[in-house]
Amino acid sequence: MADSTKAMRLRRALGDSERKHPLLAIGAVNALAAHVAAETGFDALWVSGLEVSAASGLPDANVLGPRDLADVVASLGRVTDLPVIVDIDNAGGSERTAERFAYDLMRAGAAAVCVEDSAYPKCNSFAAHRAQTLADRDLLCEQVGRIRKLAGDGLVVVARTEALIAGEDIATAIARAEAYTEAGADAVLIHSKDTTGDQARTIGRAWSHGVPLVSVPTAFPDLSAAELGEAGFSLCIYANQLSRAALAGMRAAARQFRRGGSFRSTVAGSLAEVGDLMRVGEPEALSCL
Repeated sequence: MADSTKAMRLRRALGDSERKHPLLAIGAVNALAAHVAAETGFDALWVSGLEVSAASGLPDANVLGPRDLADVVASLGRVTDLPVIVDIDNAGGSERTAERFAYDLMRAGAAAVCVEDSAYPKCNSFAAHRAQTLADRDLLCEQVGRIRKLAGDGLVVVARTEALIAGEDIATAIARAEAYTEAGADAVLIHSKDTTGDQARTIGRAWSHGVPLVSVPTAFPDLSAAELGEAGFSLCIYANQLSRAALAGMRAAARQFRRGGSFRSTVAGSLAEVGDLMRVGEPEALSCL
């Protein structure tokens, strides 16, 4: 069921000028990740197209549909009431598909959607085998407007431009972000893969259009959330780090088992207790192990 209170909570937090630090969102591909995010104090969850695609054995190339993402949102809502921001990529490349994504995700309990101006079919921002191309600016403006009309205040709408990823300059990226704001976006994300973080700082200094700025600092991990906040960002999204940590941890545990022949050989503390796993879905559960 749609829960507009989460959207209201997120919108209020994004617009809180008294906050000393940016909001922190972390990618959560399933309820396990959401549980970890909640117990460690994150402010919001991010449902990443890359993470969900990888977890489903699919390429990050507009293969996921709204129901795939809605099922993930519903699972996160079973274990935490943190607001969920859903990466809907270019929303299928049309105004009508954008409406479908927004409707299904709002019904599933999402607080926000992030829609971008990549051309359909999308290319992952960090793909080395294919260059990013942009959709017409007016298309994303129309998609943002359609989502806003359908959802009202029931969804926070984040508009993301891939202009810098596609090789455009900062002025072009900011012009696109301004247009999306005028179309009804609640916040904007100017994506960058500049590993120094200098582009992010420049964007923060240059942005003066009123709505909050969002950062996804995957490419510049050395720039802290506090530094991004000082640069002018209201929300930092750590989009895929938990999945990457989980993948590395699974590999390490499997290799240790193969070397030692039993899981007694794993490094102490590297495995959660069985009871921890049980309590994700049943908080009062007790384990006999």
